[in-house]
Amino acid sequence: MEGQIVKILSNLYFVEANGQIYECHSRGKFRNQNITPVVGDFVRIDDVQCYILEVLPRKNQLVRPLVANIDQAFLITSVKSPDFSSYLLDKLLVVMHVHHIEPILCFTKYDLLTKEEKKKMNAILRYYKKIGYSTLRNHQLFRIKRKFKGKTSVFTGQTGAGKSSLLNRLDSHLHLETGEISKALGRGKHTTRHVELIRLFSGKVLDTPGFSSLDISSFSPSEIRDAFVEFQNFPCPYPDCNHLNEKECAVKKAVSEGKILASRYENYKRFQTEK
Repeated sequence: MEGQIVKILSNLYFVEANGQIYECHSRGKFRNQNITPVVGDFVRIDDVQCYILEVLPRKNQLVRPLVANIDQAFLITSVKSPDFSSYLLDKLLVVMHVHHIEPILCFTKYDLLTKEEKKKMNAILRYYKKIGYSTLRNHQLFRIKRKFKGKTSVFTGQTGAGKSSLLNRLDSHLHLETGEISKALGRGKHTTRHVELIRLFSGKVLDTPGFSSLDISSFSPSEIRDAFVEFQNFPCPYPDCNHLNEKECAVKKAVSEGKILASRYENYKRFQTEK
């Protein structure tokens, strides 16, 4: 029988198959094969002995949070308390692009901004929308719910940005634990105890712990470059241009002319040098 891992607690794997939940153990052979079943994995199980027999091939996998077979990611991004971080958002977008996960940008805490801050933030949102990203604000609950249908989604982003709070607003029956912001650190407490796949609005969603750093050191320079999707709109004379030190670079020219958001390009350079 085939099913999907929807929750893991200690060494117990909760597998949904044929409308039921089976509490399964994994075979010792997985350790020998260096295979670790994760939430989101499609598996073949022995539904009598309740053992996982096989982990089926994954279409993608995230390391932090450790989940598999994700269609889309809601990148929950605070604009205030904690402050908006273009660095973190752009790094998340790189990760999603490399793993072929569709990103949906969802901005929270707009009500905390001053009038002038809102004006600046609106310009940033318009830019991300212009280059092809779906952008939402956390009060647009109906539009967010429509995104779930037929998809397996992950909620991720800044710690303290309001991921659990937003899921609770979407469905009050979830009762996910939320935490207060640490003013000293400008970030929230990690409140999500485990990763779990939840059926919601004709789709599935994984509520995951927040995080504030990502390792992209395994990505190639070209993978990072290609993740900045708007660069493709400015073809350089050299097909393999990395848009760093090359002369006659169309991307650098577009940055100087304000056609590419300066913060995006600065983050791109930083990502390339962090490797």
